[in-house]
Amino acid sequence: MRGRIIKGIGGFYYVHTDNGLYTCKAKGVFRLDKTKPLVGDYVDIDIIPDEEMVGNIATIYDRRNTLIRPNVSNVDQALIIFALASPPPNFVTLDKMILQYLKQNVPVVICLNKEDLDQEALARSIVSDYRNCGCSLFVTSASRGEGIEELKRCLTGMTTTVAGPSGVGKSSLINLLAGEDKMETGTVSYKLERGRHTTRHSEIIPIEGNTYIIDTPGFSSFELFDIKAEELPEYYREFENCPACRFVPCSHTHEPDCRIKQAVDLGMISRRRYENYVYIYNELTRSRRY
Repeated sequence: MRGRIIKGIGGFYYVHTDNGLYTCKAKGVFRLDKTKPLVGDYVDIDIIPDEEMVGNIATIYDRRNTLIRPNVSNVDQALIIFALASPPPNFVTLDKMILQYLKQNVPVVICLNKEDLDQEALARSIVSDYRNCGCSLFVTSASRGEGIEELKRCLTGMTTTVAGPSGVGKSSLINLLAGEDKMETGTVSYKLERGRHTTRHSEIIPIEGNTYIIDTPGFSSFELFDIKAEELPEYYREFENCPACRFVPCSHTHEPDCRIKQAVDLGMISRRRYENYVYIYNELTRSRRY
């Protein structure tokens, strides 16, 4: 029987099929091949006779793509959710997440949540800074239900992996998008200004028809992998329309007659985005030395 893995916990995989949800384990051949089933995988399962809704994963179909963080497969796009306040947004982390998904050829949707916390000016500022970053942007209020229908239309017919720091309202948004309380929600730790982790594993949440959301655990820090400093400019889409710099290659950090720095001074490129770029570039350069 064919199905799709919607959740994996402790070596058990929950496979959604046309006949219902089966609890499965992976056959030993996958351990020998060092292949681990992932949430999002399409699989064939062998039904175990005389057991109720129990089977073994026999085949894993070829993956369209595989993400490292979160470790899921067969996604169409990524939805990055950040709060406008409580916890305050960390723009370097936001940029790192955008970079990582673009590196993996996954389109990105950015959602700025909690507009109801008197943060309209900040929301406008962020939208202005990120309008040319190559991502779709939405501003929502989970508590007031604002912006939800617009966001839902962007997700229709897609498998979307959701990611973001703890406490930004991911579970509340998913509940609104799904039309019912699918996810446990938590509060923000005011001492640490970050949310308590209410999602502890990746799980596919069906919305309607062929629309699915993959909810993933929140985090307090995010580090890049498999990206080199010299590759950064190609993922900062605002840089694409600038003339060539005097020196090639140009790091766009300290060289004279750098067209990117000139564009920042002229207001053509967001200073916030450029400062994030310089910070990440220097961080990647330092890590390569050690």
